[in-house]
Amino acid sequence: MGIIERIKEIEAEMARTQKNKATEYHLGQLKAKIAKLRTQLLEPPKGASGGGDGFEVTKFGHGRVALIGFPSVGKSTLLTMLTGTHSEAASYEFTTLTCIPGIIHYNDTKIQLLDLPGIIEGASEGKGRGRQVIAVAKSSDLVLMVLDASKSEGHRQILTKELEAVGLRLNKRPPQIYFKKKKTGGISFNSTLTLTHVDEKLCYQILHEYKIHNAEILFREDATVDDLIDVIEGNRKYMKCVYVYNKIDVVGIDDVDRLARQPNSVVISCNMKLNLDRLLARMWEEMGLVRVYTKPQGQQPDFTDPAVFSASRGGCTVEDFCNHIHRSLVKDVKYVLAWGTSARHYPQHCGLSHILHDEDVVQIVKKKDKEGEGRGRFKSHSTAPARICDRQKKAPLKQ
Repeated sequence: MGIIERIKEIEAEMARTQKNKATEYHLGQLKAKIAKLRTQLLEPPKGASGGGDGFEVTKFGHGRVALIGFPSVGKSTLLTMLTGTHSEAASYEFTTLTCIPGIIHYNDTKIQLLDLPGIIEGASEGKGRGRQVIAVAKSSDLVLMVLDASKSEGHRQILTKELEAVGLRLNKRPPQIYFKKKKTGGISFNSTLTLTHVDEKLCYQILHEYKIHNAEILFREDATVDDLIDVIEGNRKYMKCVYVYNKIDVVGIDDVDRLARQPNSVVISCNMKLNLDRLLARMWEEMGLVRVYTKPQGQQPDFTDPAVFSASRGGCTVEDFCNHIHRSLVKDVKYVLAWGTSARHYPQHCGLSHILHDEDVVQIVKKKDKEGEGRGRFKSHSTAPARICDRQKKAPLKQ
């Protein structure tokens, strides 16, 4: 029996099992088994040579956004509208067969937008090159799930289920669970609050399912069984997702109002070019890009070419800013002057741990070279060797 058949068999067993206090331990074990099998499904087959037939493209710009959705919902048209890159669009499904990149120039930054082939139900099992599409989406900073406003709401649940099956968690934060494997000592179970979904016995059973008999685990929130399994697996990717409802020009105003009020949702129309500016603003807001401008000493700030950072790509501190300019600059920094919303007063003296905000202006003051201080007999440091044996001997006098 293959892995996919075993997963379907366990899912059928979970469907026919009643959910109550007596069966929660059994259901927890079944969930752990499914998670293990899905992890095996994502691993490349043993003996496989080299890279697969994916369509990953080189990262470019300050951020990456992936377009995911069913076939013929307007992904290629949206790419053409936002970037100017031509992507073939036709009235039949699966027009796009590979990954087509484009660049959005927005707020002095460059954002890479990827048009991916449409995915179908069963993509997490490999149908319609679904695994390659989702693998490219995993490497992006933001997912735009393009949906057809005239179709049923079930499409959103199907796509979310397919992405969660391969370890993508949309609009969620990592659970506050500390987990560490040990060599000896058994399982240490602790929690800082009362747990309502998981108890010690269920935690032991799930860990034994993974053949983990020595570990330390601490719950800092009232997490569920699925959260515990995600922490044990350790290969989950937590990403932000914006649900983009296209083709609002073919539905009524009441439906548009209902869709627009849903959380993390934006309604657009590529055909009539409606609300595209709001979509770009929402993308910028979700990606959390931070622009920092430089100011040389005694000169005006340079507002032409900002340094762009984000929390998902290294961080937004002064130390990250120095490393962006040059790796050796951190050692020479004396202090930093900052102007902007991150400063309490203008200018503010900052250290390396200061967190920068969008459109801040930064001036770096370096340490002075001690060997160059003073002249002649006023030198504070001698250039002579410290030890007598290291001094160079004078040349003997000519006879």
